[in-house]
Amino acid sequence: MDSLGFSKLEIQFLEALALIAMACVAVPVFKRIGLGSILGYIAAGVIVGATLTLGFTENPDKLLHFAEFGVVLFLFVIGLEMNPKKLLEMRGDIFGVGLTQVLVCGAALAVPLLLLGLSWQVSVVIGLGLALSSTALVMQALNEKDERGTGHGRKAFAILLFQDLAIVPLLLIVTLLAPTGEEMGLAASLTSVGIAVVAIGILIGAGRYLLNPAFRLLANAGVPEIMTAFALGIVIAAALLMDLAGMSYAMGAFVAGVMLAESSFRHELEVNVEPFRGLFLGLFFLAVGASLSLESVAANWLTILIAVPAVLAIKAGAIFLILRAFRNDHATSVRAAMSLPQAGEFGFVLFASAVSVGLLNTELSAILVAVITLTMALSPLCDRLVSVLAAAKDEIDEDYSDAGGAALVIGFGRFGQVVTQVLRRAGIGVTILDADAERVREAEQFGNRIHFGDGTRREVLRAAGAEGARLILVCVDDRATAHNIVRLCGNKFSQAKLLVRAFDRTDAIELIHAGVADPVRETFDSGLRMGRLALAAQGIEGEEADAVVDDVRQRDEKRLALQVEEIAGTDVGTLEAMKKIKPEPVGPAG
Repeated sequence: MDSLGFSKLEIQFLEALALIAMACVAVPVFKRIGLGSILGYIAAGVIVGATLTLGFTENPDKLLHFAEFGVVLFLFVIGLEMNPKKLLEMRGDIFGVGLTQVLVCGAALAVPLLLLGLSWQVSVVIGLGLALSSTALVMQALNEKDERGTGHGRKAFAILLFQDLAIVPLLLIVTLLAPTGEEMGLAASLTSVGIAVVAIGILIGAGRYLLNPAFRLLANAGVPEIMTAFALGIVIAAALLMDLAGMSYAMGAFVAGVMLAESSFRHELEVNVEPFRGLFLGLFFLAVGASLSLESVAANWLTILIAVPAVLAIKAGAIFLILRAFRNDHATSVRAAMSLPQAGEFGFVLFASAVSVGLLNTELSAILVAVITLTMALSPLCDRLVSVLAAAKDEIDEDYSDAGGAALVIGFGRFGQVVTQVLRRAGIGVTILDADAERVREAEQFGNRIHFGDGTRREVLRAAGAEGARLILVCVDDRATAHNIVRLCGNKFSQAKLLVRAFDRTDAIELIHAGVADPVRETFDSGLRMGRLALAAQGIEGEEADAVVDDVRQRDEKRLALQVEEIAGTDVGTLEAMKKIKPEPVGPAG
């Protein structure tokens, strides 16, 4: 009990409440102002660590170590979405680009330290430690933007995967470079590597021969929570095995996920683990913020002020040049480089190991921890530069000399591609415009002529033939962008009929008020189509099934018209006004 009468357990609950409360305030605010949830979590951790005297703020390393479970779960989920065949296809990027990135970035970051008078051993360890990026931060950012499957997302993942594989060799390097490291010997080093290989082999064998039968047995028991417990148990066991072998927890979880990627239980595993992944990953970023020592920052502010932007710039520049050397296009290289400029969570482990063997002193280690934390905090801001740097070269390549079809399609994502196929099949001349340079290049590989350009710019639309088009189809993936294009076309290119993709009912109503006569709700028709198939599966077909579907369509259109009328002339938001029109109860016809 303390002086206020709180038990140790109650104090721990209060500490957890303080973290949760601050996160609930900071994360929505940072999301709202466009800085992202990751920076919100880190900021919340910094504020709690600086303003409250709590148990974990006195020993933030313990909280950080515990919160690494979020990274472990995240890598497990990523592994579930991979399979050995995909990894084999990525071997060139993993062992080519990944290895080159660690060596080149490590050397580029070590050279300035050598020039400042540090020993070559210390410079090498610091350079290699800062060369590693944050798997948790990068993959979470790519996940939030749905960019994991893009070209730059795959390159970033390959580099991060090699960095995880490099953990054992880097820890061996720290031991060998320590003042007493010569005593370790080659035999001990090879033994450590051998143990790691055997551990990976055990995981592969267990995944292939034991896990599926075990899941099948538990599934037959009909107790869902046992499946969740077993899924978490697999992740923990794999992580501990890799830790005992000297590798990272995250690497073990990733291998376990890959081994289950082709399992019939993969989707259920992912659903069971996902809520825990999100919570623990948020806790990890909170811990990163709480681990920032403001005293160290204040005492060494000039050094840190120079080091942080230097690390970001050196790594981003080196990664860009490496990717270009491996014949990746400009946009992919820029986006991947701007995803990976920060130092990562493994730097904490590497530098702590260097302190324990006498290679680094505690003051230098504190500075490095502050540099790592601040580069992670500033990393989301680097995304602001992507559009400028990625488009800088691609803007030059805009060529509209062959534009001028009867129909102008803006946006060539999954929706625009289907629309374009219909038009071309009917023999209608189509000009396609897309602002994603990577997508333009990918489309060209399959024989599609896509014009690169921003559809929200009047001069770009004019160059793409909007003034002469009879039909403009807005198929972009972003709601705000679609509305900007609608306003622009209504003012400048009113001769063309405007067809616009609507993301949901609310968006459709807003588009109608913006002058779009018949917005196309992307899920409505597909929902009716699935309902029609469901009727057929129940033996209801032909005119009877058509009549049911048509009745549902007419009821919905009638309600939509009433909602549009209700919202006209009101000051309340679209969603609030929509709620005033209640849907009719739908029952059997007749």
